[in-house]
Amino acid sequence: MKRHSFPDSPFKIQLSFFHIVDELEKQAAGPDGESTTRAKELLAEVAQCPELVEGLTTYEQIEKNERLIHRLLEHYFPKALTMNEIKAINLPYTDLIFNHTERFKNILKAAGPGFSFNIRDFDAHQFYVLSCCLILNEFYGTTLDFSRPLFYDIPTADGVIKHYRILYNADFLDIIPTERAVTLTADDIELLLDNYDDLDLWMAKFPRESWTLKGFAIMTLYDATVENAVSIFKERLLGLNAAGFEENMQSIFRSIYRIPDIKVGFTLYNQEEDQFTVSDPFSQYMSSFIMQGNAHKEAHTLLCSSSYNCLVKKKEYFAISDVGEFITADPENLLGNYFHQQGIRSFILAPVVKNGQLLGVLELLSLRSKELNSINANKLEVVMPFLTDTMERLLVELQNEVQAIIQEKYTAIHSSVYWKFREEVQTLIAHRETGKSYELQEIVFPDVYPLYGQIDIKGSSEVRNTSVQQDLQLQIKTVCALIKQLSDPEYAMAQQGATGGIQTTAISSRYTNTFGEIQEQLRDYLIELSFPLRAGTEQYITAYLANEVHPVLQQYGTDPRVRAYFVETDKEKGAFHLQRRKYETTISMINNKLSDVIDRNQATAQVLFPHYYERFKTDGIEHNLYIGASISPKLPFSLQKLYDLRLWQLQTLCEMEIAHHRMKAELPYSLDVTSLILVYNATIAIRFRMDEKRFDVDGSYNARFEIVKKRIDKAFIKDTSERITQSGKITIVLSSNLEEQEYLQYIKTLQSQMILDGEIEQFDIEDLQGVSGLKAIRVKIVH
Repeated sequence: MKRHSFPDSPFKIQLSFFHIVDELEKQAAGPDGESTTRAKELLAEVAQCPELVEGLTTYEQIEKNERLIHRLLEHYFPKALTMNEIKAINLPYTDLIFNHTERFKNILKAAGPGFSFNIRDFDAHQFYVLSCCLILNEFYGTTLDFSRPLFYDIPTADGVIKHYRILYNADFLDIIPTERAVTLTADDIELLLDNYDDLDLWMAKFPRESWTLKGFAIMTLYDATVENAVSIFKERLLGLNAAGFEENMQSIFRSIYRIPDIKVGFTLYNQEEDQFTVSDPFSQYMSSFIMQGNAHKEAHTLLCSSSYNCLVKKKEYFAISDVGEFITADPENLLGNYFHQQGIRSFILAPVVKNGQLLGVLELLSLRSKELNSINANKLEVVMPFLTDTMERLLVELQNEVQAIIQEKYTAIHSSVYWKFREEVQTLIAHRETGKSYELQEIVFPDVYPLYGQIDIKGSSEVRNTSVQQDLQLQIKTVCALIKQLSDPEYAMAQQGATGGIQTTAISSRYTNTFGEIQEQLRDYLIELSFPLRAGTEQYITAYLANEVHPVLQQYGTDPRVRAYFVETDKEKGAFHLQRRKYETTISMINNKLSDVIDRNQATAQVLFPHYYERFKTDGIEHNLYIGASISPKLPFSLQKLYDLRLWQLQTLCEMEIAHHRMKAELPYSLDVTSLILVYNATIAIRFRMDEKRFDVDGSYNARFEIVKKRIDKAFIKDTSERITQSGKITIVLSSNLEEQEYLQYIKTLQSQMILDGEIEQFDIEDLQGVSGLKAIRVKIVH
């Protein structure tokens, strides 16, 4: 019967129920009763279908005898459990599955007609070798531990993949040699133990269909979806705790391999240098056995040719079940001799690979031969994902020293220039390791083109001053009314009656003159607040209330009106800060919306060409972009990259203003914004200022760019009193006809996209201090 999941197998399948028939014959020979009668009836039916005992050879025979087979198996598939158990008849590792329970049928129905059974991560090689191992254990007395969890991944009706653990009951299976079976010697078995990967060898020792697998197995599935999720969670949580890390690893592998004294090690691999290495941060986590006390060693020198080819080139397990035989075959083998001297008699070296890159080698060593071999090396597949992510984290920690120094010396660095800082820090670390002194060099990027833009919140200062005035006026009026009530004689008499007269009378006489002084001062402040707010007014009025007024009011702290007053002084919720909160919320909402747009669009801009980007939140958003070959020296730079970024900048500022316009109705204060771009056609140099922890222009000549930036936003059109920026329009400041023609083309592009209006304004800008000859283009944005 050809119902293997894979085309080749050492087994010739004979699906037979002879074990069940033998049991029925015993029952039929017993005393009369219901079970005896049932047994005799079944035996009579089986007699009409001898293939059920001799062996079914076609799937059609199974279908023909389906009802009888179901009755034969009633005791093993109780009807009461058919909706609970996920069970069927199967032969191990094959896709011959039938006689499903109802729950199993429902699962398959939900999976759809296109679903086919495939054991997860189980290929033809594994199928063949594990089938051979069944024969070795059954006929040659070996105790090969090749078991590992097997799973089916089955989709539900809504497409969710569920994971089912496979369990086999093989009590009803017999393994029988045929005339094609090869008799194995002890040497043959030893050879097989060390050559799991040599499929040709296994097929030579166990030719196809040289053994008969007769009988049937009961396959039970259980839903292990949660178990799998927990495993993935563990993979993420396996931490970098140096204390007891190696002991924990040994404990895990002792459980997996059932070897009480297994040794576990790890060695880093440097792909660029093709060498193994022991790094100080790693030595505190795990020992390295293959390094033999060396700090660095070329991989091809440390390993023999076979292990190098297996681990480094193929990135596969390398296992030796008997180190003595290993060095007998190759007496000059350094690794084998070293292990033998240390008492190691079998070992497994497993490559730790992430994204196709060899990170290092996991080392498992046993003091006894045969305990570790190429067969049980495959058990590592269960835990390797955990180990791979853990080792990757350890490598990240090793690199964190570089990052820590960068953070200490330079603060947060934009990704486009990070490489320069990393190079400098790596040079510093290299000098430190050799005991040499080294001063960090300044980070400079010459010949970069600057791009500057801003969106300013129009009238924000006036609105803030108005909000402050309104809040202070409300607070002062409330204080005046409260003091008037507290100084009322009738209030004092009422308080005297309530408290016995002594304490309240003392308070009233003490503060009578103080109340009068406070009210006079507060009236003066109200008059001052009726005029435009001056610098410092908010600070000294707030200080007066806190230092002079509130201590007096606190003497009446039991009065509910006083308590109510102090509730309203709370900056987060009180009424005396309501207008300021509305103003701050407005500024925050605008800034957050604008920064979200430009930050999101930056992903596209960086694809155009990597460049340095920084933005600042003030009363609006400012940004600087620097692009040039020195920032990304490994990429070809041309002026077209600059032009692409300029168009991106213009379009992004338009999108930012449009986004503001759409949210304007939601703002506590309906504030407008103005947009501005400064075009600077010459290259400059930027230098990282160690004292300020930020980039700045380098040199007095380059400082002209910063001067222009600071002075243009409040500039006027030449010979007018009109500002160059207006709400709803974007202003582009430039200095040459060449730049003017360039930006007119960009504007034309955005006009075709209905982002900019058709009318274009062009004008000269008034001469500024140290800056003259500037001109501007201004275009309305289509909202």
